[in-house]
Amino acid sequence: MSDLEFQSRIDFSELSQSVQSIKSEIGRVIVGQHQLIEQMIVAILANGHVLVEGVPGVAKTLSAKLLAKTIDVGFSRIQFTPDLMPSDVLGTSIFLPGAAKFEFKKGPIFSNIVLIDEINRSPAKTQAALFEVMEERQVTNDGTTYKMDYPFLVVATQNPIEQEGTYRLPEAQLDRFLFKIVVDYPNIVDEIAILDRQNKGELTVDIGINPVLTAEKLNRLRQAVEKVLVEHHLLEYIAQIVSATRQSPWITLGASPRASLAILNASKALAAIRGRDFITPDDIKEMAVPVLRHRVLLTPEKEMDGTSTDTIIWQLIDKAEVPR
Repeated sequence: MSDLEFQSRIDFSELSQSVQSIKSEIGRVIVGQHQLIEQMIVAILANGHVLVEGVPGVAKTLSAKLLAKTIDVGFSRIQFTPDLMPSDVLGTSIFLPGAAKFEFKKGPIFSNIVLIDEINRSPAKTQAALFEVMEERQVTNDGTTYKMDYPFLVVATQNPIEQEGTYRLPEAQLDRFLFKIVVDYPNIVDEIAILDRQNKGELTVDIGINPVLTAEKLNRLRQAVEKVLVEHHLLEYIAQIVSATRQSPWITLGASPRASLAILNASKALAAIRGRDFITPDDIKEMAVPVLRHRVLLTPEKEMDGTSTDTIIWQLIDKAEVPR
């Protein structure tokens, strides 16, 4: 029994049960990485795209694939390479001699959950092909607009260490991701558990993952999340944090209002996952870091002395006046 009891206006029991089922299914294969999994679930409920960054071998791609399998919707994977063209992602018009006309052949982006592996491996023209579909959830070809089916979520991965043969994502592209999730190495306990599973022959990706959500159920849960209560002083708190990124002497590029909206939507989803129909300052603090870390640019001085973006963001959060 918690110390603080309240009567929720919204019944989130179905949501809580679904989230636990998703975590349980993924946990049959993945050891640890709880924050990664929870933040990807938050992104789905907030209807936002996710950029996952980490060194090779920390289960970035596998976690995204397993999450997609827990939702009974379409899934496609696109391996970004230096020779990938925009038409390889979006699709292209092909000529039909019999009908004497062109027909649009849809590319792999036309799915519900799209995993883009190593998004920074392709040049700028291929990355730019994602601008419209990620922001407006539609593709325009030869003057015709093709709407994406709900849900539409892009999960992209990238390796922060290897720079040869990669192309840095432009700020306009980064801004279209709700979160940038940084995946660290597992702790010693989790790594021992991984070794133990491998030693017993239990570490396999061939385990059948059972779908937990349908598109209809997901949409119903997302609509419930949108009803989470947000007091006006908490809106001011979000605006205060985002505005501070534009005024900091250590940041050359601050976050746009899109970041404020992202923090709001993500905080609602996080509160709902934790069974509350209202958000708290702690929800905002927790969501502000993954929302802001890819939207701000540090000054050269801070980059040279090794200061991380997360450190500066936390300093700005700590300076913001917490609503009472």
